[in-house]
Amino acid sequence: MPVLGEKTRANRLVEIDALRGVAAVSVVLFHYTTRFGQLFGADPPPTISFPEGHYGVNLFFIISGFVIFMTLEKTARPMDFVVSRFSRLFPAYWLAIALTFAVTHLLGLPGKLVDVDAAFANLVMIHSLFHVPHVDGVYWTLEVELLFYCGMLCLFRLQLLQRVHLFLLGLLAARLLYFVFERKFAIELPWTIYRLLILQYIPWFALGIAIYLATHRSDMESRRAAAITATCATVTLLLIDSLFFASLAVVLASAVFLAANGRIRLLRHRIFVWLGAISYPLYLLHENIGWSLQLRLGELRVPTDLAILAALACSLALATAVTRWVEQPAMRWIRTRYRKRRATCQ
Repeated sequence: MPVLGEKTRANRLVEIDALRGVAAVSVVLFHYTTRFGQLFGADPPPTISFPEGHYGVNLFFIISGFVIFMTLEKTARPMDFVVSRFSRLFPAYWLAIALTFAVTHLLGLPGKLVDVDAAFANLVMIHSLFHVPHVDGVYWTLEVELLFYCGMLCLFRLQLLQRVHLFLLGLLAARLLYFVFERKFAIELPWTIYRLLILQYIPWFALGIAIYLATHRSDMESRRAAAITATCATVTLLLIDSLFFASLAVVLASAVFLAANGRIRLLRHRIFVWLGAISYPLYLLHENIGWSLQLRLGELRVPTDLAILAALACSLALATAVTRWVEQPAMRWIRTRYRKRRATCQ
């Protein structure tokens, strides 16, 4: 396989990041047009709804599998990865907790408010393992992502990334084992292990890693491992979930595969690039803040569609501001400090 030029590599990364923006927007539209009405009622209902938008989360997991494996392949030391992920995740997350807590308590959001102690507990990102409620419901996916990062870091630390497909096949087999014991024998295996190993979501991460192996490795062994892993992940979804989820996996994985090869030129448009850049803050900030705004506008007799547009505009503006003035500066500052510290210690 010929060596890719810098421009080709950049196009690939831009398209992958833009696809993450599409996933974020699909989740936002689901929450504003469909989930809001299910929880709080919408009279009249919105003109357009996106009931399938929540599958953007599945797309997130596939992209994470691709991106995290790519990141680790370029990582020299475990602490480099830890600092990289910490600087990417936590500054924006901590601000999102503060903003969401403040806005929802100011505007009100029945059934979704938490106390100060719970808000502080949310700072660790794995709070739900200890039965602490979320400041915002979307945080459940962050725990899944963090556990995936920890697992991948362990493989990296043990120098086992070259055999990642074997570990993925083992986890897929464990997922099937849990299913068989529960459905065929009415035996429930340990739930804690199931959750810590993120067995419910491992097929989606496995697809992302398989796409990376298929697009960034030229040897036949890696290509074969990618094909086997992707096939087993899809079959696992078919056997345990449904034909729909297996088909969804094929569609979403195909989109990521095309983006990873720089084949979706539309994603290079400035709008999609912008959505990709703000995707993480947008995801963190949209749900409860948007719902609070929709409720308040509903009380003021604002039409449903206008309330949705207002909530969407507010979330996009807030996410853009957080990206520009908090997320990116904090990430640069933390990584620069880390590099300087390493340089002085050498």
